[in-house]
Amino acid sequence: MKTFATHLEINIAPQNTSFYKDLFDFLGWKVLYEGEGMLGVGGSNEVSLWFASRANDAKNDYDGPGVNHIGIGAPTIADVDATVDYLKAIGVPALFETPRHRPEFSSSPEETYYQVMFQSPDRILFEVVYTGTK
Repeated sequence: MKTFATHLEINIAPQNTSFYKDLFDFLGWKVLYEGEGMLGVGGSNEVSLWFASRANDAKNDYDGPGVNHIGIGAPTIADVDATVDYLKAIGVPALFETPRHRPEFSSSPEETYYQVMFQSPDRILFEVVYTGTK
């Protein structure tokens, strides 16, 4: 059997829906569905993210059990840098001394792994990353 990822559903506070809609619009994803309590966005590789406005009062801890972060691939280093500029403009700080190259994650000296990490208003950790030739 050969399987593949199709979608993730992420519980969020309803007041934060516009953050995700605007972020993924900036990242070039299309809105698949927008309705009462649900926003679905789709990327270029047929993977979708669904933001459900039904989070309870539990605080997300990305260092605890469960998902640590959601990685979004960027086609170029410039796209990662543009994401950094977008995040600055909306007041979202980059985390963990990013953006930066991470040679320890590169497959060879000719390759790079260039990332920015940030947290959403719901404490969901995201990474926008370019992997490829330097």
